[in-house]
Amino acid sequence: MYVLDSSAFIHDFHTTEQTATIPLVREELEDESAYRYDAMEGSGMHIHIPNDDTTEKVERAARESGDLDVLSETDVRLVAASFELDATLVTDDYAMQNVAEKLNVAVEVIAREGIDEQRHWQYQCQGCGREFDEEKDRCPICGSELARKNPS
Repeated sequence: MYVLDSSAFIHDFHTTEQTATIPLVREELEDESAYRYDAMEGSGMHIHIPNDDTTEKVERAARESGDLDVLSETDVRLVAASFELDATLVTDDYAMQNVAEKLNVAVEVIAREGIDEQRHWQYQCQGCGREFDEEKDRCPICGSELARKNPS
């Protein structure tokens, strides 16, 4: 089974496998991509609403990897739906791919190349330059804002 992100509808993803998505994806779509969603729903695409426990598990994994601040509620719930359905997540979003990989959820990309490696983001103080593994509101040393930094 494939769980479809909005990019699957935008790029007209086709498969003979069963498909599923979440209601929030429909709200992100316009024009032809919205019609594709409606047509697929009418032809049997499963609409899934992940439970709160799974959604919290995905949020924890995203917090640990440093991706939570760039994921929307739709993104988190799509990863949760893929996890619950033991399905392949179809998305081009790198942060979603990173969290999915952390949770051992298979991913298929559409229009971009997929991620090469899982990343654990670091945070760097914009004032004193210190680096932290965990996201904080402010630097505990000087009080400046932190910015997400690629760990490589």
